[in-house]
Amino acid sequence: MSAPKKSLGEAYKDALLSLAESRSDLFVLDADLGSFREDSEFGQRHPDRYLNIGAAEQNLVLTAAGMSIAGMCVYASACSSFLTGRAYGQIRSAIALPGLPVHLVGSHAGVTVGEDGAIYQMLEDIALMRALHGVALLVPSDYTSAYALCLATADMKGPSYIRLGLPQQPLLYEPGDADFHVGGGRILREGDQITICACGIMVREALEAAKVLNQQEIGAEVIDCYCLHPFPARLILSSLQRTGCCVTAEEHFLPGGLFELVAGLAAREYPVPVQPVGVKTDFGQSGSAEDLKEYYGLTADQIVNAAVLAWTMRRR
Repeated sequence: MSAPKKSLGEAYKDALLSLAESRSDLFVLDADLGSFREDSEFGQRHPDRYLNIGAAEQNLVLTAAGMSIAGMCVYASACSSFLTGRAYGQIRSAIALPGLPVHLVGSHAGVTVGEDGAIYQMLEDIALMRALHGVALLVPSDYTSAYALCLATADMKGPSYIRLGLPQQPLLYEPGDADFHVGGGRILREGDQITICACGIMVREALEAAKVLNQQEIGAEVIDCYCLHPFPARLILSSLQRTGCCVTAEEHFLPGGLFELVAGLAAREYPVPVQPVGVKTDFGQSGSAEDLKEYYGLTADQIVNAAVLAWTMRRR
């Protein structure tokens, strides 16, 4: 029997419905995403706490900033390509610089948006948001982690960006698991011969790769790096010191993403071989999510290949 699947967008919606019951200051803004239009469950249950700005992401960000100054706990969602691409200047000047507790949610991230093509397939949003000082950067891997992280941001004193993919994903964590926090990561499988750091949809691929590596007598430790800023450096460094080599896996361009975070940490603190799995240079293209994952090498097989290479390079 296959594992149940739920989308990360569902987790966001359910988390907001839960927060609305306990927080009278919650307000939700949206840039014309279908799950939060006026006829959605949230819009129907809380019409006085929801506003669809329309396809105007710059206005979305500025409105969110103004409502935050007025004392509201604001969540603002839009397609990641337009939120971080079109409204980056507003995010920087109106939210990041003053450090306002606005929680931005970028949907439809990565190539798994599929047939919508390169315009929607945002592969550089992590790099953009990492560059903004003080903005928490969260990349959940399944419904459970997305739900918990959306709840965890509500009490933050500063801004956050939560990156959500579009497709339904199998559950990796038990329903109700709340052991997620800003600045954290999770070891999902222990090993002493190679570290696999993954985020988002690549966490499941990393676990599948670890099974194959185990059959080759290479013990892989798999870490869900669900928070990229603040980065759980001590957790990662401790693993690198045990294993002596690493693979990173992400649905993002290699520049500015998880690979550069881990490789930079290793270079500064404990130099070890680090091999990347991610989108190397090309923008996305139209195709099914599964075909695009295969085309761009976002698979367990590619993680295995990179792991074997890193393992052969490690110091004995």
